[in-house]
Amino acid sequence: MSEETRVAVLGLGIMGAAMAGNLVAAGLPTTVWNRTPKPLPGATVAASPAEAVAGADVVITMLSTPEAVTEVMVARGTLESLAPGAVWAQMGTIGLDATAALAGQAPDGVLFVDAPVSGSSGPARAGRLLILASGPDAARRRVEQPFAAIGRETLWLGPAGRGSAMKLAINAYMSVLIEGVAEALRLATELGLDPADLDRAIEGGPLDAPIADAKLHKMQSGDYSPEFPLEWALKDVDLAVAAAGADRLPLLRALSQQWHKAVGEGHGREDVSAARLAL
Repeated sequence: MSEETRVAVLGLGIMGAAMAGNLVAAGLPTTVWNRTPKPLPGATVAASPAEAVAGADVVITMLSTPEAVTEVMVARGTLESLAPGAVWAQMGTIGLDATAALAGQAPDGVLFVDAPVSGSSGPARAGRLLILASGPDAARRRVEQPFAAIGRETLWLGPAGRGSAMKLAINAYMSVLIEGVAEALRLATELGLDPADLDRAIEGGPLDAPIADAKLHKMQSGDYSPEFPLEWALKDVDLAVAAAGADRLPLLRALSQQWHKAVGEGHGREDVSAARLAL
């Protein structure tokens, strides 16, 4: 598609706003809608989701829960306003069952792409997200420019649903890493070690991982400003446990219980590194 590709973004949270900003910066005509109206320089702000998607070539939903996507796209009748030949790129993490249900409700002539993203607020602002795309081959060329504006790479994984499956697996890996960092830091403190020494012992070695290192630094400094809110990470953990079956993932099930405790103590809107505070 050309530079005239018209894009609509529904949902201007931490991730959606950053993605929409990069679409505007790339010169793509962009219309946005958010439940609480938010201005976005260079974008057209629509009064309703139906108004936002009318005439759009690519519609991106970046909403936090399956219930939110269903309410906006189905209950509000937004699907009926999608143009024939449009691509609906569902990019929030909503799990396997909801993805399959929504794919089945896409109108005839609309191409449904399941494309959750891997990355937090920093990569989103920098246009460096990893897009885990799945859907019909006919949609690839149509989303090429919008995806290039918001991501460093698009990994195509097969039929719709495979992207969501990969996102759950990636976030399960990430969540175990972060809880491991929190508990290692707690253990070091209990044993009278300097957390800075733990950092130096890990840094640059085979155990060093960028996400673990970043969250260790946030925990050390007590900076829990949200890059990836804990309540969102917990949602993804619970989706993974539900997808596999509670008896299949004992570590993630225990992690879920611990993070529910953290959210219950009021840390849900803080960064996922706030898991440290519930120990």
